[in-house]
Amino acid sequence: MSLPPKLMGWFTRQGWQPHPHQLALLEAEGDSLLVAPTGGGKTLAGFLPSLVELSALQDGYLDNGESRARGVHTLYVSPLKALTADIGRNLARPVAELGLGIRVEDRTGDTNQARRRRQRVDPPEILLTTPESLALMLSYPEAPAIFGGLRRVVLDELHALAESKRGDQLMLGLARLRQMAPELRVTGLSATVEDPVALANFMAGAAPVRIVEADPGPEPDIAMLATARPPPWSGGGGHYAVPEVLEAIRGANTTIVFINTRAQAELFFQALWAANDDNLPIGLHHGSLAHEQRVKVEAAMAAGELRAVVATGSLDLGIDWGAVDLVIQVGAPKNVKRLVQRIGRANHRYNAPSKARIVAANRFEQIECVAALEAVAARDLDGDPRGAGPLDVLCQHILLIACAGPFDADRLYAEVVTAGPYRALSRADFDACLDFAATGGYALRAYDRWQRLMQRDGFWRLRDPRASQLLRMNVGTIVEAEMMKVRLRGRGGAPLGEVEESFAASLEPGDSFLIGGRTVRMDALREMVVEVTPQPTANPKIAVFSGVKLATSTQLSHRVLALVGHPERHDLLPAQTRDWLALQAEVSLLPQPDLLLSETFPHGGLSHFALYGFAGRNALQTLGLLLTRAMEEQGLGPLGFLSTDYALLVWSIDPVLDPDPLLDIERLRAGLGDWLASNAVMKRTFRNVATVAGLIQRNMPGLRKSGRQATFSSDILYDTLRKYDPEHLMLRITAEEAGRGLVDFGRIEEMLARSPHRAHQVLDRVSPLAAPLLLEVGRVPIRGEGRERLARIEAEELMREAGLEALL
Repeated sequence: MSLPPKLMGWFTRQGWQPHPHQLALLEAEGDSLLVAPTGGGKTLAGFLPSLVELSALQDGYLDNGESRARGVHTLYVSPLKALTADIGRNLARPVAELGLGIRVEDRTGDTNQARRRRQRVDPPEILLTTPESLALMLSYPEAPAIFGGLRRVVLDELHALAESKRGDQLMLGLARLRQMAPELRVTGLSATVEDPVALANFMAGAAPVRIVEADPGPEPDIAMLATARPPPWSGGGGHYAVPEVLEAIRGANTTIVFINTRAQAELFFQALWAANDDNLPIGLHHGSLAHEQRVKVEAAMAAGELRAVVATGSLDLGIDWGAVDLVIQVGAPKNVKRLVQRIGRANHRYNAPSKARIVAANRFEQIECVAALEAVAARDLDGDPRGAGPLDVLCQHILLIACAGPFDADRLYAEVVTAGPYRALSRADFDACLDFAATGGYALRAYDRWQRLMQRDGFWRLRDPRASQLLRMNVGTIVEAEMMKVRLRGRGGAPLGEVEESFAASLEPGDSFLIGGRTVRMDALREMVVEVTPQPTANPKIAVFSGVKLATSTQLSHRVLALVGHPERHDLLPAQTRDWLALQAEVSLLPQPDLLLSETFPHGGLSHFALYGFAGRNALQTLGLLLTRAMEEQGLGPLGFLSTDYALLVWSIDPVLDPDPLLDIERLRAGLGDWLASNAVMKRTFRNVATVAGLIQRNMPGLRKSGRQATFSSDILYDTLRKYDPEHLMLRITAEEAGRGLVDFGRIEEMLARSPHRAHQVLDRVSPLAAPLLLEVGRVPIRGEGRERLARIEAEELMREAGLEALL
């Protein structure tokens, strides 16, 4: 396939020349993965083969004489609903100017019911959707008619999808589409890929995927933002840099200010407005804002009406705003790929360098930011190898396939193993998922509610066809904390966004909090809605949003450790940071890539133990729980701990003088098993797994379970299965996920393996490197024998002060 004169003429009228990588996708005969920088025309490249084919069909010919088939011709899948809307707007122009006479429609959670029903019987030629909506469409009996003539699938921002269960769900759907339409061609698009071969294998079917790598374009203009004040020793807000951020916004056309968490975005937006004496139009965008507000901000950005927008990961991907010429990252990026993706939002043009500035939130983050800049310059992207496809996603897929009609288990297994993540799936694991989908498993098969499938004439089918409604209502792999709507009080009050149910439960009428950059007063809590009144003068509480605390990647942590441990490279750092590390080397030691440093020192009448592990917050939090258990066994009286991405700090009554026994890997592994068996982490992980697999339904016809109700029912199920069916599939999946995700024990093992040398310093005062840890929030108290001993010591001191020594 080549670019026909009609399409070439359209390019010429735009003043464009097709890029080599765009033409390469036209020439590809099979599936392809395009890796191209932001602004390199990836999305147009993905759609060019479709535009060529649809143009030929419109003109009445194809090389093979094929005529237009009824149904969807091209399916576009992206991670974001906002991205589908943006692509729809961008496609409208070439479709109209080429006179193709086709429909381009989206099918997401925002699509109204009337259009959804119509699409099932009269689908458009180009359909734009998300993984969840595709899974839903494949669950209908009409799916073969909708997708039987499918010729092209475009997977946008594939790297982002591959990092979560949404990607696994999408690959299972793609395997089904390949069965329905054997001639279809799949194109994956991505800008930030550390391992193109692994990503190509992830999206591959039976045939290999051709990898097309575009010219990466000019080097980005990226540097630290110079500030009059140095960053604070701890904290993550970056508010000290507000004057310089505002000045940078004034000097640019349009700026995106990226913040790592939603709560911090609210605070930084408020701080910008307080200092915005010029009344520059600045917006706020994050995933907990009301849909109407997000759409309003997106439209204002597209129209060039905003000078800046403060955003979280909600704007990381793909939306093409050509006017954006500056990106500011506030807070360490935690991940090089994420930083590169965000940098690419500036100067969304192939031949123009992206301009970005970074603001470190605290002194330690200055080191991480410098390390991230080095990684960007070296084009060294981070990423962890993907594991096998998760079985809870497969359980949900089997149930949704049953909604579409009877299926043969052998054929479904043969189909599933053509999906990249499930290529190594054993028949035993498939059968375990099928048994769970059919009966709920051994301990639950006596209950009618989990008897969902039955076998008749060799085919599996729904036991009760009415169950399909409930299964479809619970489609998806994203399990977030229960959120409650926030609306202005009064009939038809405007929606402002969402807050966590746990946060809403902590509010009393009259309490104020911050949402959407506005301070509001909580008036009433009605069902799943928080009713509020604006109260701009109140000192607000801050809504705590879940699922947004980012851990520094393993590769970036290694770069930070290498920078800290080599004084000859400290000239890359700001002067105050160089002096800080020099003082650490004088008082104690510097951590090094092959040296695991720990320190014991007194402070505030207690002994403190600091371990500089550089293993990420989740791993060091887990290590803190395991170490304090071991310290309790040794009678050291641990009282609490805190973890950051780089260090663990534990305080106790008695000092740690020899940490080696505490860090024995076999002891840690055994302690992990004992701790996880009854820990809330496991119950939380089980709830997520059980929800994805379909064991727990959050959405019911006419109502939705609250987070507390879902937690209560999942806890009962967890305890029941542990007692009566400890080998249950859901418990096996839970243990695997807890060890890999929230617990991150693998990074503890990696930390100990990469550090053949250890040094423990016993100091008489706080070390320079440990001092910021004492200022951090997020302390975890330990309620054990140590706290009882501390209470006895305090009581004895009080009695002595009162002259009652004789009574002791």
